[in-house]
This record gives sequence, structure tokens and C-alpha cells, in this order.
Amino acid sequence: MIKEYDEDNYLQISGIQHFVFCPRQWALIHIEEIWQDNYLTMSGSIFHYKAHEGPSYEKRGDIIIVRGLKIGSRLLGLSGECDVVELHKSNNGVPIINFEGLWIPYPIEYKRGKIKIEDCDRLQLCAQAVCLEEMLGCDIKQGALFYGEIRRREIVEFTSELRSELNKIVKQMHQYFERQYTPKVKVSKNCHSCSLKDICLPKLIDNNKNDIRSYLEKNIQ
Repeated sequence: MIKEYDEDNYLQISGIQHFVFCPRQWALIHIEEIWQDNYLTMSGSIFHYKAHEGPSYEKRGDIIIVRGLKIGSRLLGLSGECDVVELHKSNNGVPIINFEGLWIPYPIEYKRGKIKIEDCDRLQLCAQAVCLEEMLGCDIKQGALFYGEIRRREIVEFTSELRSELNKIVKQMHQYFERQYTPKVKVSKNCHSCSLKDICLPKLIDNNKNDIRSYLEKNIQ
């Protein structure tokens, strides 16, 4: 039997990027409700605000542009908002209320920086696609990430591998949330750019662990 989540237990789609970046950061934000901005998060918020400027939807030929669309999935137990969804007119599409013809949704997520090696942004976009598929009863093969620093799109294919990784990560997020579990510090290069580093104190905690370990090794035979 396929598990479905109640809306009261939905997690935020935006949390996927946080979780992949650092599970501890995600837990501090989404479980302990701790937040602190830095210049990266502030510039990202401004960039997203600009993406939502303009009418909620507009038509450009055979493309309808929808901004700030609310989405959710009972299968993933996620909810959130798409920055932009382009509806492409196609004979293989699905009907959309208030618009004639058939349309294929094409989600677009706006990001401040540039293309990443890690899949955190792609997984977030894939989650948006899964929500749209569930809501509209369609198949979505690809979407795009628009990066402000380089001013261009990265086309993202929603492969079976990406969808499988998404399901694994979302399942782990729900497990942590149900347990109200905040992972311990794991120092990495991501700590330098994290807005919560002054709250998390990764180096201090990690150094304390090393000091205790050294003490035990020296004094306990």
C-alpha cells in the first residue's frame, strides 16, 4: 500500500536544498525553527522576490507563464511554491482550468548563484515536478534552473535516478522530523557559507570533541 501524508505533516519543498547541503542545517531551521540571514541568503531572497514580480500569469504565444504557484504532494508529504511554471501548449498535454487547449507544465526555479555539481537544486526542482504531476495528472520530463550569477538556465531531466534519490531524501527528512532529531555537527567546506555557523559553532564543537578524545587517550589505559 502506498503511503500518503496528511497535510498537517507536510514538509517544505525548500527544505530539500537545506537537507542536501547539510542535514544539521535543515534540522536547525525546520525542526528547531532557528534562522539567521547572511549576505548569501539575503541576496537569494531578493532574487526570488524579483522572480515573482509582475502579473500572476501572462500569455506569450503558445506559452503561459505562471508565477508563485502553490503546490503540494500527498505522496511526498511536501508543499511549497514554484517560482515560475511555464505551460507549453502541446497535443500531449493536459487541460488547465481557464485556458483552452492542452498544456505541459515546465517548472523553473530561480537561484542566486551558479550551476552546482551537487544535486541539491535539481532535487528541489524535481520535487516541484512531482507535485505538479500529482496535482494535474500528467508526466513532466524536464524543467529548468535559472541562475542569476551567470544569467542562464540549466535544463534538468527528471530521470528515474533523480526521482529515486528524491524519494530517499524526502523519506529521511520525514523520519528526522517525526523523531525531532537534529544531527550532530559534521564539519565540511559548506560550514563557511552557512548562515547558521555562528549558532551551530561547528569548529568549536568539533574541537571540543577532539580535546575530549585526546584526554581519554592520554589518561585512560
